[in-house]
Amino acid sequence: MPLCVVTGGAGALGADVARALVRRGDDVALVDVPRARERMDALVTELGSKASAHVDLESAIARGPVELAALIAGGWAGGTPLAEAKDDATFRAMIDSNVATVHAALRALLPGMVARKRGAIVVVGSRNVERPWTGTSSAEYTASKAAAVAMAEAAASEVLEHGVRINSILPSTMDTPANRKSMPHADVTRWVTTSSAAGVVAFLLSDAARDISGAAIPLYGRA
Repeated sequence: MPLCVVTGGAGALGADVARALVRRGDDVALVDVPRARERMDALVTELGSKASAHVDLESAIARGPVELAALIAGGWAGGTPLAEAKDDATFRAMIDSNVATVHAALRALLPGMVARKRGAIVVVGSRNVERPWTGTSSAEYTASKAAAVAMAEAAASEVLEHGVRINSILPSTMDTPANRKSMPHADVTRWVTTSSAAGVVAFLLSDAARDISGAAIPLYGRA
């Protein structure tokens, strides 16, 4: 069975992606920061022998040849219009969280996939990539997600002839515990569920999507 790396594996979307992949028989290596180790361990207990927890990408890759990867690790910060920003802390945090993580993962994963002539990767972007005006008061986040998706699309063209595919998804607001807490009065029925998004990721990481590469798939729900 193929080994799939899921970065941000302790988060709401990462966990549902892992569940979807294990259900279909894949082995999953969850990767997240050390402070998320307890949540990763709990998820591994739930998923059984098909899953493992890692606090760095290198140890996940060492588990075996990686054929699939869902690059979910990232973050959000905002709330202040760019004209009112007092420093570049938010900008640097978003570049580190959303661009540098994708860059590091692609650099680590692509050589092996290219050498084996097989692989598929999904990058998690945002609706803001195609509708940047929806990123009011979060220009730094919007720019970082746009950069991550552009990197994925450029890399996809580089590796396509080597049998490796890279695609992105562009979700609007995700129905996660964190978003429910921060927006207690929102109509969550309009949001994108993590299980729905996980299903799209799993499809893009399957042979059924063998002819899809360089795509950025909108997942807007009704938000």
